[in-house]
Amino acid sequence: MKARLLEVLERLEPMLKMHGGGVELVEINELTGVVSVRMLGKCVGCPLSQLTLKGGIEAMLKEYVKEVTAVIAIN
Repeated sequence: MKARLLEVLERLEPMLKMHGGGVELVEINELTGVVSVRMLGKCVGCPLSQLTLKGGIEAMLKEYVKEVTAVIAIN
């Protein structure tokens, strides 16, 4: 599961870097399907980071890694 998550996050990286941001995989709870990530760069504190997290990162991870139930950002 971790390898698939990292592959999807790698695909998202260019979009995030265009805006000066990034994302880092922190933890995977394989029992619940909850994935924890850390927003990086300009994504930290950005008012649109929640939209990026839920509408972009979480949506794509759920699409390609069926075990994912939610993605949360931690600091």
